[in-house]
Amino acid sequence: MRGQSALILGFIAALVIAVFAVINVDGVEVNYLFGSAEWPLILVILGSVVMGAVIVGSLGMIRVYRLQQEVKLWKKRAEHSTREQENARGSVEENSDSIKKGAASKPK
Repeated sequence: MRGQSALILGFIAALVIAVFAVINVDGVEVNYLFGSAEWPLILVILGSVVMGAVIVGSLGMIRVYRLQQEVKLWKKRAEHSTREQENARGSVEENSDSIKKGAASKPK
C-alpha cells in the first residue's frame, strides 16, 4: 500500500513538473564556469529535475546498500549466538548425564 501511494504521488509530481516546464518555453541565458549559452527554459527545468532525481536516487541506493550490509552482519551475529547457545546446552546436558551415570554407578 505504501509503495502504491508513493508511486501515485510520484506520477502527480511528474505531471506538475511537466506542465510547469511546458508552460515555460522561453529562452534563458545559462551561465557556466567557462561561458554562457541560451537554452529553452523547459530544458533547464527538466534537466534540473533529472539531475536532482539522479542525486537522490544515488543517495538512496547507497543507503540501501549500507542497510543490506548491516543486515548481513546482524544475521551472522545471530547465527553465531545461536550456535554458542546450542553448544552450551549440549555441554550442560553432557554434564548432567555424566552426573546421573556417576550417581547410579555408586554402590550404596
